Amino acid sequence: MTDAVVTRFAPSPTGYLHIGGARTALFNWLYARGRGGKFLLRIEDTDRARSTPEATQAILDGMAWLGLDHDGEVISQFDRAPRHAEVAHQLLAEGKAYKCFASQDEIQAFRDEARAEGRSTLYQSPWRDADPASHPDAPYVVRIKAPRDGATTIRDEVQGDVTIRNDQLDDMVLLRSDGTPVYMLAVAVDDHDMGVTHVIRGDDHLNNAARQMMIYEAMGWPLPTYAHIPLIHGPDGKKLSKRHGALGVEEYRDMGYPAAGMRNYLARLGWSHGDDEFFTDAQAQEWFDLKGIGKSPARFDFKKLENICGQHIAITDDAALLHDVTAFAVAQDKVTLSDVKLSRLQAAMPQLKERAKTYPELLEKAHFALAERPIDIEEKAAAQLDTVSRGILSELTPQLQNATWSREAIEALAQAFAESKDMKFGKLAGPLRAALAGRTATPSVFDMMLVLGREETLARLSDASGDA
Repeated sequence: MTDAVVTRFAPSPTGYLHIGGARTALFNWLYARGRGGKFLLRIEDTDRARSTPEATQAILDGMAWLGLDHDGEVISQFDRAPRHAEVAHQLLAEGKAYKCFASQDEIQAFRDEARAEGRSTLYQSPWRDADPASHPDAPYVVRIKAPRDGATTIRDEVQGDVTIRNDQLDDMVLLRSDGTPVYMLAVAVDDHDMGVTHVIRGDDHLNNAARQMMIYEAMGWPLPTYAHIPLIHGPDGKKLSKRHGALGVEEYRDMGYPAAGMRNYLARLGWSHGDDEFFTDAQAQEWFDLKGIGKSPARFDFKKLENICGQHIAITDDAALLHDVTAFAVAQDKVTLSDVKLSRLQAAMPQLKERAKTYPELLEKAHFALAERPIDIEEKAAAQLDTVSRGILSELTPQLQNATWSREAIEALAQAFAESKDMKFGKLAGPLRAALAGRTATPSVFDMMLVLGREETLARLSDASGDA
């Protein structure tokens, strides 16, 4: 039996959940959930200048919207500083780290001289093997003793084996002169203490792995499995930035993309399962593996996102979709829908969800169901309601008064009425759309009638024909 999988997402709270961070969180979530493991969340809030409760909340809100639930409490890296320092002091006591008393000026002078002589500017401290009896009573940093010979190989599930010569690794600082731990130490200690088995993160952290591995090896800890995933680029092949459009997941939420569609699309950004483009959460959890992650940067494509989101809207259960769409309308437009409008929206949902790619598109299609009398008629639609058309609607209305209110009966009645006027039904459809919705582009006339019900349909027709 293999050990349980533990993954983690460890964002820095910079104000919002970046789309690249969201994909990293998703990959970790899918990998853990598909294997019955744990998905943990750690906020890397050691940069006190940028870390605020609001920024942390923005990350939590983004993950909640995406449906990426984590196990256990949210861990604050800052709160664990004493534990990070404890590890540094243990390495110091074991002779695997040392106190370095060099000043910034001395370090700069070393680098300037090395550069002038064409040597490596990697700092080599004279305090590495100094006798403790020679230590001055002065501020110091704690540095790890990096291996001087050989090489370090990062065995990466995405990038393959990446080897770095050890003479290119410096004696990294673990504790600053004020006793505070550095980021590299904090990450390694936290990942070990949290039992993280798989570190899945952006490939901008690949070089960090070699430095963090020094800490693991000095402490005698088992290494996690590494998987460094390529970054997301814009459609132009350049690193995703503000000029490409929205960067934070809350912006996609506010544009009305469904979370399920967003999960599906983000999973396909850099990972593939055969030719499958559209899949459910259950399929994604079952299929997701590290071997399916490509080495090349993925390109963000809004058209593909919209296409996938449209497919998810189409298969969503009507009641669930009603809940999501009304929550979106309340959040974005600050409108509360009446029971009557909710009832109409639910009745219209089977027609509305076909071909709608976002919630605003769906609500636009639902305009007829949410509009109130008297209907505001757009100019183009008003042109359909000339004197002749209004007269025809005036004749049709009493016939609908006594019709059986089913699609077949209404459709048969309308067709027979059009024939009696020696006209094609298409000629009647334009005025009916204008009267029922105030627009020229609407769902089927008969679908609208069924959703609105007899009383509202007749009232709107009477308004339009001038009989009211």
